Amino acid sequence: MADKRDYYEVLGVEKGADAGTLKKAYYKLAKKYHPDANPGDKVAEEKFKEANEAYEILSDPDKRAKYDQFGHAAFDPSMGGGDGGFGGFGGFGGFGDFGDLGDILGGMFGGGFGGGRQRRNGPVPGDDIGASVSISFEEAAFGVKKDISYNRICRCGECNGSGAAKGTSAETCTVCHGSGQVRRVQRMGGMSFQSTGPCDSCRGTGKIIKTPCSKCRGQGMVRENKKLTVSIPAGIDHGERIALRGQGNDGKNGGPAGDLIITVSVKPHNIFERDGYHIYCEVPLTVAEATLGAEIDVPTLKGNEKYTIPEGTQPGTKFTLRGKGIPYVNGNGRCGDLIFRVQVEIPKGLNDKQKEAMKAFAESCGDSNYAKHKQFFKKIFGAK
Repeated sequence: MADKRDYYEVLGVEKGADAGTLKKAYYKLAKKYHPDANPGDKVAEEKFKEANEAYEILSDPDKRAKYDQFGHAAFDPSMGGGDGGFGGFGGFGGFGDFGDLGDILGGMFGGGFGGGRQRRNGPVPGDDIGASVSISFEEAAFGVKKDISYNRICRCGECNGSGAAKGTSAETCTVCHGSGQVRRVQRMGGMSFQSTGPCDSCRGTGKIIKTPCSKCRGQGMVRENKKLTVSIPAGIDHGERIALRGQGNDGKNGGPAGDLIITVSVKPHNIFERDGYHIYCEVPLTVAEATLGAEIDVPTLKGNEKYTIPEGTQPGTKFTLRGKGIPYVNGNGRCGDLIFRVQVEIPKGLNDKQKEAMKAFAESCGDSNYAKHKQFFKKIFGAK
């Protein structure tokens, strides 16, 4: 017994480690040294056995208590150990009696380590499908119906998804008896390991098709082009997605169909820009309109609307038309705002008469007419 390493040292844990720590440490070692991951590696095989042995003792409270008191001698038949060596491990020939050990290894390597759970062929959900649709700025604002076309995988109508030709049916696989899984036993150094994997005979389907359907060639599924009319809700924004439930690929073995996920692309507008549910634009004003005030036409998504600009309006001033923006999606009539900023356009190409009139106008204005101008130079030169 002198050549055996301490079980705590084997797993790399402290002597007082709890069950969760032990399991985590064992999981890491078992994954690293498992024979399936290290075919033909004798060193890895020995380390795998050593980790199994250590975890089987330390994970059992009674065996752990004996080990903590007597060490390896507690399980040495020549020393009168009560567990009779590794016979106390349930034979150590497979993981059927290991319980927790079988679950851990089954989870890592596909299940079925000695009496573990077998995975039968159950319903498999269909995959989702992605599609895209392009709409105008106005269509995004007010909603629209669009026709789209896309390809999907669907159940074969000729054989109703069975894969077998008309008048025939698929037969239960005699190798796996319809489970799609078979148990394999691997023996190494006097130990046997049981694992479960897909049946080679039926490729994991559990069925044998002797006369395949001519349309789907025994697959039970075919590709089709489908056309749908999609309702785009008012207020949708660029990059947002719409999910149509059950319009994706059909599922297998009676599983539900996937979804069709449509990504909406909104074309830019030549006047408006959008931020959330508000829209923005710029409106040019003449010097006279900004100076004297004016009633102007402001563009909206539903046509022009009259708006009165107050006299003395400065360049860059913003005005808001409430409720003239984008409708809230499912917002019961609520809408964002339209916010427009005025830009005062300075006239170019004046003739002599216009220039003289402008000079006369400038000379007629005093400092009180240009408060910002006066304040600026006051800061520079000081009060006068």
